[in-house]
Amino acid sequence: MPRILAVEIPGDKKLPYSLCYIFGIGLTTAKEVVELSGLDPDRRAKSLSEEEINKLSEVIISKGIRVEGDLRREVTQNIKRLSSINCYRGTRHRRGLPVRGQRTKCNARTRKGKRKTVGVQKKA
Repeated sequence: MPRILAVEIPGDKKLPYSLCYIFGIGLTTAKEVVELSGLDPDRRAKSLSEEEINKLSEVIISKGIRVEGDLRREVTQNIKRLSSINCYRGTRHRRGLPVRGQRTKCNARTRKGKRKTVGVQKKA
């Protein structure tokens, strides 16, 4: 498995699809990076030489694409900022509810988690 920017990418997939395993690089960006580096997009990642791997990482860095740690840190800081200024989106993040206007009466199980039964207590 080749290693690009401290991330192991799958060697048995074609280049653009294996680059998508790097956090912050989607399919469109991956295709652009492969095109700019002058490599064949139909090649498998395991057939890359060290020189070609370095060329790919240089293109990603020179294009100014934020990936992995830097991007994760930036996203976390943005969420903390929203929470600290007590805006609506920040409070939704804090409560673990959907942030972008989705309904919560039904659905929203991904954000809300497993169902919790809320019942009425019997009076003694």
